Parts: sequence; structure tokens; C-alpha cells
Amino acid sequence: MSVDVVFYHLLHKPLEAALPQLLLKCLDRDWKVVVQTGSQERCDALDAHLWTFSDDSFLPHGTKADGHAEFQPIYLTCEDDNPNQADVRFLVDRAVTPSLHGYQRAIYMFDGRDEEAVAEARQNWKSAKSEGFNVTYWQQTENGGWDQKA
Repeated sequence: MSVDVVFYHLLHKPLEAALPQLLLKCLDRDWKVVVQTGSQERCDALDAHLWTFSDDSFLPHGTKADGHAEFQPIYLTCEDDNPNQADVRFLVDRAVTPSLHGYQRAIYMFDGRDEEAVAEARQNWKSAKSEGFNVTYWQQTENGGWDQKA
């Protein structure tokens, strides 16, 4: 089974605004998710944010510190682990890419205002293509939606 690798280019709204919407779509599809961050500090910040991102909603999730990782619908980490046997892996905040084999989908979210993040995304695109993954690229619109560009 080939992995779908999706690139989301953040241009107008930050990760904190875009990520919850994509996570909600994953949960609607009954997919388990791992979100890998580039640092423990960023992981901790997203952990707090996902409980309060909306006045009328929250995203059920956990971290290693919470325990029972295997039962978490969304697991946050800064490591390459997958204790909840996720279907989808998000890579945010320039997280180092682990093996993507075994996932249905891998999602890179990168900040278009960070030149190094854009360069890394280009390299990750080339790597994913060379591994034979199905690769698509979405660019954020001004209202926070997404236009498929490739």
C-alpha cells in the first residue's frame, strides 16, 4: 500500500489555526493520528492549545506524560514513536522525518515565511517522490482554506 504524502504550505494563518481543522477531519474518518513536533516545547504548547482552540470544541489527545498512549486518538510527540498505531502522521515545526511506511497518510505542515522550512519541505517532497509515494501539495488561501497546486 502506497502512502499518500501531503504538503500544506502555511501562508496566512498559523499552525495553531490550521492544525485543529485538519485533525478534526482525521477524527471524522476514524483515523488515529500522531503529531510529531520539532521540539518538546512545541509539543507542550500544542498539547495545551488543542484543549482550548475553540470555545465549543476540543480535540481528544495525549502525550507520553499522560500515559495510555495506545488509547489516544491523537498522540503528540517530538520523537519518531507511534504508540497508538496511527493511520496518519503529521510532521510540524520542522520535525525530523521518520520512516513513513505503514501510514495511510503523512502530512507535512510548513511555514511559508521560514526559508529554511520551505527548503526542507522541498527536500522532503523530493524524497517522498523518489520513494514512490503519492505526493500532493496544498497552498493556504487568505481565508485559511486550501488550494491544491500539485
